[in-house]
Amino acid sequence: MELSSFISDEFRLNDFQKKGLKKLRLHTIEDLLYYFPVRYGEVATIKHIKDVEVGDHVVLYGTIKNLSISKAFQKKTSMAKGTLTDDTGSLNIVWFHQPYIAKMITEGSLVRVEGKISQRKEVLYITNPETETVKEVPIAVGNSIFGNEINHAAYPIYSESKGLTSKWFYHAVQKILGAKTPQRGKLLDTLIDPIPEYVLKRYSLPSLNSSLIWIHGPKKESDSIAARKRFAFQEIFLIQIEKYKERAEYRKYPSFVIEDKEKEVLNFVKRFPFQATNAQLKAITGILEDFKKDYAMSRLLEGDVGSGKTAVAAATVFAITTTRPENKDFGNLQTAYMAPTEILAEQHFESFIQYFAYLGIQIGLITGSGCKKFPSKLNPTKGTDISRAQLLKWVENGEIPILVGTHSLIQKEVKFKNLAYIIIDEQHRFGTRQRAKLRQKEDTILPHLLSMTATPIPRTLALTIYGDLDLTLLDEMPAGRKTIITEVVVPSKRKDTYEKIRVELQNGRQAYVICPRIEEADPLKANALTVASVTEETKRLKKDIFPEYDIAMLHGRMKPSEKEKAMREFKEGKTQILVATSVIEVGVNVPNATSIIIEGAERFGLAQLHQLRGRVIRSNHQAYCYVFTESQNEKTFERLKALSSAKNGFELAEFDLAQRGAGELRGNKQWGISDLGMEAIKNIKMVEAAQKESEAIMKKDPELASHPHIKHALEKQDQKVHFE
Repeated sequence: MELSSFISDEFRLNDFQKKGLKKLRLHTIEDLLYYFPVRYGEVATIKHIKDVEVGDHVVLYGTIKNLSISKAFQKKTSMAKGTLTDDTGSLNIVWFHQPYIAKMITEGSLVRVEGKISQRKEVLYITNPETETVKEVPIAVGNSIFGNEINHAAYPIYSESKGLTSKWFYHAVQKILGAKTPQRGKLLDTLIDPIPEYVLKRYSLPSLNSSLIWIHGPKKESDSIAARKRFAFQEIFLIQIEKYKERAEYRKYPSFVIEDKEKEVLNFVKRFPFQATNAQLKAITGILEDFKKDYAMSRLLEGDVGSGKTAVAAATVFAITTTRPENKDFGNLQTAYMAPTEILAEQHFESFIQYFAYLGIQIGLITGSGCKKFPSKLNPTKGTDISRAQLLKWVENGEIPILVGTHSLIQKEVKFKNLAYIIIDEQHRFGTRQRAKLRQKEDTILPHLLSMTATPIPRTLALTIYGDLDLTLLDEMPAGRKTIITEVVVPSKRKDTYEKIRVELQNGRQAYVICPRIEEADPLKANALTVASVTEETKRLKKDIFPEYDIAMLHGRMKPSEKEKAMREFKEGKTQILVATSVIEVGVNVPNATSIIIEGAERFGLAQLHQLRGRVIRSNHQAYCYVFTESQNEKTFERLKALSSAKNGFELAEFDLAQRGAGELRGNKQWGISDLGMEAIKNIKMVEAAQKESEAIMKKDPELASHPHIKHALEKQDQKVHFE
């Protein structure tokens, strides 16, 4: 067995396990070695049937009877059924999509069953449990991995997939840890530690070999803590090395130098239909200073919902657009403005028309649905549809200095003549490769980059994932904005809330209703979430609550034309209530919408709830946010109440980080950082230590010539930090 050996060559796998490993992106023995447990001990509590409750993850021992194969009535799903009986009672068991189970287990067998207790129509049952035949019921089965407590299963808990249980992972990894290689002895001894020994000693971190043994099978809790701390540090350390390299590489290339634009830009800002805040003016000045440097700006503009990031972007675009290409007395430098959705791209296009119309500057829009251009002979006040080929021709020859779009901006056929500035709205929704594609449009001169986000990010997370960007905060709201009134609403208060919204609607305002799902969950499906859906809630509100008002819905499965129509009619006031998923979370601007209901609020992170709430902070009218929850959990209530007490989104993000972990800010898959890395981000000292050590190494050895182990680790890292 070697680190590079394929798992399929070293272990006997069935088809489900092969598919599961592929889904988890585990291919080699080394991949499996670095697939860490998510927690330890208490995989499931061993109980008698009479003691089980809904939601329990349990191990049950008993006799299996009444085995049969059938199909679910509604969706014709194949399934196996049976009854588990012990001395205290009986429990129904259902295996969805696994009819073969009934044939594998003999009627009347003594079995061990592990799974989650569910309930339907007041009847308890267990779905898709892990089942195995046993010879006898032990008096005490397994001990906690950290002690001799009876009644708990004993394995580390891994993220599982169909056919791949925590038990399988545990035994597979233990086999690897004890494996011998033909030439070099123990397999572990062939591993190369990417963290220098002096760094390990400085922070009292265990070696790579010890850490791998401790994380997969710790003898005591302190071992697992030390191992997790070490791998968390390692991940942040390597990210910081990578970020330092990116920043240094980026600064090697020249960019477009824009000088002496302050006076013109300030005159441009005075034309805004509102007074710019001090925070906006400070951000604009900082960006203009970056434009004067001989290397490209790389900056993150982070501002709370409604703080005016688009206005800052427009002011800095003015500086670029009114600058001639070098050694030319005609033409303009160009800007590419990328937004994550067509709705938001269209909105920015319209905003830029308002900002730049008096200058006669041409502005283009490119999305998957089509292209537009402003101004035109047919319509001098709005954008007009044009062909894609014509738009691309005008962009390539430099006639269109401002191009707004979605991912369509990074297609190969989109070519700029003088691309000097890239703005990416909602940075976390675009991958680094997507960002790099835009920058690669110019081979010799790199464009300036401004990334923007309204997602509140704790300082530790920003230091980690945006280590290659300078940070600017917009921490001030426009004058006249009223603090949004936020209420946590329990089921008994729903009726009162609907009446409050009715008053707003009667006053000519509009409302959003946000649901976690698009459609109702299949009640026969295992672990189905019974939460509000867009389709059913739209029907219910129209029939029972607001029959006198027009209600529309918006979700990700609708066609672009359908979404555009729903959003346009809501903007124009033709519909008074919009029922949607979190697709409206980013940037949708309807000033007349002053109320928002968020159904199933406990299923969203605080940062996302704050983003959704921001849809109704778009005017100086009083705004209301009603957070609907059916949870009776005290911690959930405390978390949701923080929405009404926190002063801003950054404070909320820090609270979410402490309460739920960084992964809940947007989901670790979106940041590209593992669960362990996310744990590290809770610890500002660890992040700062990793940053300090990585910077010291890179300053002395930018090519990592003296640190081949680090270089090797970076090359092997196939999952780079991304923001989608």
